[in-house]
Amino acid sequence: MVRRRTLLGGVAASGLLLGFGAAPARAALLPIRTCDDWGARPPSSPTTVLHQQPERILVHHTATENVTDYSEAHAHEHARWIQNHHMDDNGWIDSGQHFTNSRGGFLLEGRHGSLDALHAGDRIVQGAHCPGQNNIAIGIENEGLYTSEEPRPEQWDSLVSFCAYTCEQYGIPPTAIDGHRDHYADTQCPGDKLYAALPRLREEVARVLG
Repeated sequence: MVRRRTLLGGVAASGLLLGFGAAPARAALLPIRTCDDWGARPPSSPTTVLHQQPERILVHHTATENVTDYSEAHAHEHARWIQNHHMDDNGWIDSGQHFTNSRGGFLLEGRHGSLDALHAGDRIVQGAHCPGQNNIAIGIENEGLYTSEEPRPEQWDSLVSFCAYTCEQYGIPPTAIDGHRDHYADTQCPGDKLYAALPRLREEVARVLG
């Protein structure tokens, strides 16, 4: 079952979210597919829940193909691929990131327990998305490779909605939305194009929050 919750603590947002080349669209609901929704494997060992609020959001890209299948079914398949890669190849207990944003703009829970923690707003599940940041930053991976291409309008709008909701829930200022490379030197993540768009992301999130 897809969980739906109104943006900004139950009240529809009055701000407008502007996609790349898209007409303004009002953000009202934030649907996030749970691990059960997309058929996740159970973690190989229990995840660690820290009773503290994160300090920032870290924006990632998956550095995978910029596919043209924008369906929810593909988003679920891609989430399963990520989890399998992280668990079977990296040896992690679960997906490393807290959330994933598909090319079609579908938001999915990544590491088990992350969605409940986000809704509660008072805790964070320890992730595995960036050394030194896994206890203090929410990691969201955006499906695709954004070194020379920008996210699709639907993906951009869902990223803005997610960041606005997450900032509101945890009291994170929009200025604390960073790229992976800001906190880990040995990466080009989230790609030059998406990284260059982060100032705009902060501005649009701030506009939604009012």
